[in-house]
Amino acid sequence: MYIGRFVVVAPDFGAYRVSSRSFPNRQIVAREGTLTVAPTPDAPENDNPYVSYNCVREGGDGVVVGNGSHVDPIAEKLDLGYPARDALAGALLALDYEKDDYDTPRVAGVVGEESFVGIVRRDAILVEAVDEPTLVATYEENEPTAIDFAGSAAADPDDLARDAYELPYEHAVCAAGVTYEDGDIAVGFHNGE
Repeated sequence: MYIGRFVVVAPDFGAYRVSSRSFPNRQIVAREGTLTVAPTPDAPENDNPYVSYNCVREGGDGVVVGNGSHVDPIAEKLDLGYPARDALAGALLALDYEKDDYDTPRVAGVVGEESFVGIVRRDAILVEAVDEPTLVATYEENEPTAIDFAGSAAADPDDLARDAYELPYEHAVCAAGVTYEDGDIAVGFHNGE
């Protein structure tokens, strides 16, 4: 099944995976404490504004995971002291779904003292607190749903990224993982084989 880009958020860890049929030549790169989805060196030129973006960024006392340009304003709101739920809801509402051919939803999560997952679709905005691993995706699985995903703050973030990459959904490209334990944040990533 193809569910597009997705996040998995739990109380003490999170993951983000790029799955793509249209732009598979992408990778995650670390830049100044932020993880960025970017074209690979051999990717064809394109002017699509949704191909490259920050997918993991620390903010306040937490860390944000997500599928687009909304990651930055969520992190900035956390830096300003907004509660995680408000930062997530405000940025998703302000930026809305992507205005592409598919009306692609924006998905995101905040992992921290309180962890939340959210999505803005053409027909709804949903933001929910999580107390277990919860997945939300751009297609098909576009409501927060509990998922069997083994992980914890004790896990290695690179392993979490690999686990997200290996979930049985089609067209995996790359993935990121984050952990949160007593205010300590660690991030990692896995680019395709």
